[in-house]
Amino acid sequence: MSIAIAILGLGLLVLVHEAGHFFASLAVGLRPRRFYLGFPPALVKVKRRGIEYGIGVVPLGGFVTIPGMHRPISHDAERRFSRAVSEVPALAGPYDRVRRALDGEDTDAALAAVDELEQTLRERRLSPEAASSAGRGLTELRDALGPDAYWKAATWRRLVAILAGPGANVLLAIVLLTVLFMTGSVKPSRIVAGVESGSPAQKAGIQAGDRVVAINGARVTPKKLPDAIVESHGRPLTVTIERDGRTHVLPKVTAMKTPEGYRLGIVRKGVGVGPGDAFVRSVKWTGIITKEMGVSLGHLAQGQGRKDVSSPIGIVQGSADAVKQGTSSYLWVLSLVSLSLALLNLLPLLPLDGGHILFTLIEGARGRLVRREIYERVSFVGLALVLLLFFLGLSNDISGLS
Repeated sequence: MSIAIAILGLGLLVLVHEAGHFFASLAVGLRPRRFYLGFPPALVKVKRRGIEYGIGVVPLGGFVTIPGMHRPISHDAERRFSRAVSEVPALAGPYDRVRRALDGEDTDAALAAVDELEQTLRERRLSPEAASSAGRGLTELRDALGPDAYWKAATWRRLVAILAGPGANVLLAIVLLTVLFMTGSVKPSRIVAGVESGSPAQKAGIQAGDRVVAINGARVTPKKLPDAIVESHGRPLTVTIERDGRTHVLPKVTAMKTPEGYRLGIVRKGVGVGPGDAFVRSVKWTGIITKEMGVSLGHLAQGQGRKDVSSPIGIVQGSADAVKQGTSSYLWVLSLVSLSLALLNLLPLLPLDGGHILFTLIEGARGRLVRREIYERVSFVGLALVLLLFFLGLSNDISGLS
């Protein structure tokens, strides 16, 4: 059961990431074409206002399709229509006009050529495979050449759409940490969680569940309670407690001296903090954790800390262990994984979000697009590095199981 919860948690993080891209794209006028819970094939799907919503067979995470991530080139047409042209040579003319228009970067001419090719396709009979490929090609080219294509959008619109994915993971981590600080054992209270064996507290009759309300007749707050005991310097103390709704004044007791100061030997119960305090703490800890993760990535680039890398298998196992330890542990681990996912995606490598952000900034500064072949070469290098990290983490996880 813990494994299933861990897998669903990881899927939730991916879904939140994709939802960030989806809603931000809508907000800036880049209408996504598909948004799925899980991965295809689709169990159910419905189309609303040009967007296909669906639930995939693989119930993990999700994905969003933003049209025209790159300016289309003739290779895109070749990949989708070459089979249809080989089956029906009459398609060669319209097909060549599409390719020439794409190579010439003439959007209007390319759209007109796509219309002509579509009309010719309707008049010819193709094999199911060729017809399917051609149909996808027509849709992809129209999306990539349309007014809401990603590559046509202003720099700030593209940045918002891409940054929203990692941003959603950071926001989720803050929410999880806020809940954790509100419900977990964040600061000590006046309630006794336990009493050390043979301690002055045990001799005085203090029990788990008691609430310490006063020392020597003076009421104490959770913050002042340890100070009142330490400042006694071994002088007898009168402890007043609440138990079962009734107040009891216990016999005088002398605190024991320890290297940390004078103590009665009580272990206080931890309590959560208010929403405002919890939010401030969560933002602070998000910054601290992000900084430490950045340092770890820097060490990894220098060849250090390789044993700390995990694959999804290791993440699921760690999350499952946290589930067994309780809700607080699981929320903590889930927030760490959410931040890790955000930071990993912000690495300046294609096809990661950070790579798209970097190239968007470069294109914005240059005032023109980077050539498609450069995108593809850089993506190949980035993908190789991401796969290297994956297999390194997988190796570590397998070694840990042996």
